[in-house]
Order: sequence, then structure tokens, then C-alpha cells
Amino acid sequence: MAIKGFRAAATMLDAARAQLVLQRRWFSGCTPRLRGTADNGNTPDGHTDRSNGKELKDGPLSGIRVLDMTRILAGPYCTMLLGDLGADVIKMEHPTRGDDTRTWGPPFKGYEREVAPDPSKQPAAAPSSGLYKAPPAFPGESAYYLCVNRNKRSVAVDMKSPRGRDIIIELAKRADILVENFVPGKLAEYGLGYNDLAKVNPRLIYASISGYGSTGPFSQRPGYDVIIEAEAGLMHITGEETGEPVKVGVAVTDIATGLYAHGAIMAALIARASTNRGQHLDLSLIQTQASILANIGSNYLIGGAEAKRWGTRHPSIAPYEVFSTKDGKVCIGAGNNIQFASLCRRIGRPELATHKDFCTNADRVANRDKLVSIINGVLAQKTTAETLAFLENSGLPFGPVNNIRQTFDHPQLQARDVVRQIDHPFAGKIKLVGPAVEYSDSNVGIRLPPPMLGQHTEHVLRSVLGYSDSQIEDAVHSGGTVLYDYGNT
Repeated sequence: MAIKGFRAAATMLDAARAQLVLQRRWFSGCTPRLRGTADNGNTPDGHTDRSNGKELKDGPLSGIRVLDMTRILAGPYCTMLLGDLGADVIKMEHPTRGDDTRTWGPPFKGYEREVAPDPSKQPAAAPSSGLYKAPPAFPGESAYYLCVNRNKRSVAVDMKSPRGRDIIIELAKRADILVENFVPGKLAEYGLGYNDLAKVNPRLIYASISGYGSTGPFSQRPGYDVIIEAEAGLMHITGEETGEPVKVGVAVTDIATGLYAHGAIMAALIARASTNRGQHLDLSLIQTQASILANIGSNYLIGGAEAKRWGTRHPSIAPYEVFSTKDGKVCIGAGNNIQFASLCRRIGRPELATHKDFCTNADRVANRDKLVSIINGVLAQKTTAETLAFLENSGLPFGPVNNIRQTFDHPQLQARDVVRQIDHPFAGKIKLVGPAVEYSDSNVGIRLPPPMLGQHTEHVLRSVLGYSDSQIEDAVHSGGTVLYDYGNT
């Protein structure tokens, strides 16, 4: 019964999505356009739908509209994933600052084309002069911002302005999903909370991402990845055994929360197909971090065992860590007796496999330091290349400790076309890491470059809300939005 219900819900979702596609294509195809909103049959900003040289058609979420009211990493990562799947993601940004990460650098990708109004358009200043402004000056497009904001359109709106709030509400009426990462309760102060918007759009899926969740004694605290790493156990278990706690090299708690949000939204879409109602999704960095403690958390909850830092070692397996070679480092694991015997043969010490101190994994864990010293003594006489060569086809898990350049030069990543080069309207060619999942029958990839601040404001007001010239003028002059002239983009 559960399987039948799931299939029925999925079928209803497909039907609803198809109807949305038809409605939105018709609506966007019959709206007038002001300057800088060319309609050439391509994407909303005039860029052909391409990912790594392959033309893209509809993705799995084509026809689904996302109102993105997030900044920095966790939220934008979630909405980028939805955009990769074909959703129309509308990124709402502060009219002058935009997403905080626009200024987080260096590095920045410098502009190859001047970010300035198109002089050829100035004589045609209709509908009224002074409506368009020169874009804000940024030092370039920050690498941080570029990494999580592809496949989105940017709208500049001031939610502190009554007219700006009206625009957000009007977009929410036409959206399937809203994602926000304000401190809990902040949007409700402006009439933009879940209870407010559910009244005008009961089908809206409203995902809130915060540091600590919407309830509890810490709910009003701002949440940042490194703070949650410290507060929720991750920093305590990260670092060398005798060293100080350290943070993970990438904001893994933010990323994991974005992934949780993405999955929760997909589930809510399926639920909506059967209930015809949206719902509020309450996500927090601290709950995400607690959940991904996995076996470490379970060791404490079940066995009362407090965790410690192990560096690259594994508390229950040996050998399973990074070893030094003559010119680098290699990570090697031997999770069972067969793998350990293979390692012993490859390093020229086959007798170790039957030595009383190393016969079983428990023996090897108990005598870890002695075993590691022997292996280090052998590998210290060999280069990394030599070590990798004699471990090849050994049945062992192993790999070099690569820097970032070596990572992107990795033959496997290159064979899988992981890095995509796309054209940005002002920054020229930029490289991005493409989607992590390959789909056999769905088109998933990079359709749009990360947008400039407010690049699509006019187009969205026109094509999504059906605004007339006078309505656009009113929205601008009332302070609800800003139109930036990016020329012919």
C-alpha cells in the first residue's frame, strides 16, 4: 500500500509539474520587455542552455519555481542543487549589497567587459528617464559567490520597504518553494513568515535554515559553520591525537545542511502531490551536525564512550591512516586480514601477516604503533609514485594526499568531466564544479552562470508577475526595487 501510494504521489507530481511548465512557458512568452531583456528562445538572461558543451532541455524540476531568500553557503548550496535539477530559482538580494559573499575575497574573477550601462540604449530611455541605475561596483565576481549560485536569476528587492515586501509576497504566490536563512522570526516581523505566506499560497513549501532551529533556548542565536563545528562535537574529534581541536578544511556543516534541505524539499514536493498542501521545513546546523556524528555519536549513546581526536587514524581499524613517503604522503587502509596480507606482500614483509602481534585486526589495533613504525620505515625509502605503483591492483584502498591542483588534475575527475567551463556575461570564461550526480535519463547541469546583482529584476517582474511599465516605475520609485542597466545581457 505504501509503495502504491508513493507511486501515485509521484504520478501526481509529474502531472502537476507538466501543467506548471505549460502555464509558465505560455505566460513568459507573451509578456512585453523593457531594455536588456532579450527574448531569443534561450534562457532568461539570453544564455543558451549548455553544460560542458551539451545542450540541455528540461530537467527533473523544470516548471518548479524557487524563491531563494538565502545568503552565504548552506541555503545557496541547497537552491543551487534545485537549480541544477531544472528549477527556476529566483535569488532575492539586497539592492546594494547583494549576497554577503559577493565581497568575500580574494580571489575574484576580474571583469573582462565593463560593467556599465549600454550607451546605445540611453536615447531610448522609455518608459521614463532615471529608471535605470549603474550597477554597484564590485572588485569582480568572488570565487566564493560563484561556487554556489549558478542556475539562478537575481532580483534586487528591499524587504524593509512596503513595496519590496509586496513584490516578495506576489512572487511567493507564484512559487512552489521558498528557502530562507534568517534568524527565526525575522521574516515574520515583515509579514513574510511561513504562516503569513501559507495564507496566500497554501501549496508553498517553506524551508527555514538557521543555526539552532526555530525553538529552544538558543533559537535566536546566529549560526555559523565553525561555531557549530565547535559546539556540536566535530571540532573535538578533528585534528591530531596530541594536538588542538581544528575545524574541517571546508564548511562541511553548512554543506550537509544544504543537502538535508534539498532532500527535505524533494520529499515535501512528493507529499504535496497527494495532500495539495505545502509545509514548513525547520532545518538547523546544530541538528545536522549532531546527525552526521554517525558512529561516533552512537558510540557515546550506546556505549558511553567519549570520543577523541585520531588524526587520520581509525579507532577500530589498523593500519588505516596516512603514511609518509620520501616526497609526499599516501593514505592506506587494510580493513580485513586479506587486505593486510596483501599489504605485507607489497611492502616486502609477508611474514607480518602471520606475526602474533598482527594476526587479527584486534591484534593490529592493540599493536598499532609498532605496526605503523614498520610500514613507515619501508615507505620512507620510496617516492609517492613508487608507492602508488606497487599498491596498484593490490585490492587495497589507497590514494595520495593531493593538493587542490592535483585534485582537479586527477584523471578520474577529468574523465568524468567534473569541471565545467561556462561563459559569464562580464567575467568571461569561468570554471565551476558541475553536479555530483550523473543521470541516465534526465538533463541536469549548468544552464545559467551565477547572476550579477539584480541582473534579472526587470525580466522577473515582467515575465513572472506580469508588471506593466507603470507598475515597474512605481516599484522603483517607491524604493521596493532597483533596476540596474547591464547593457545587452
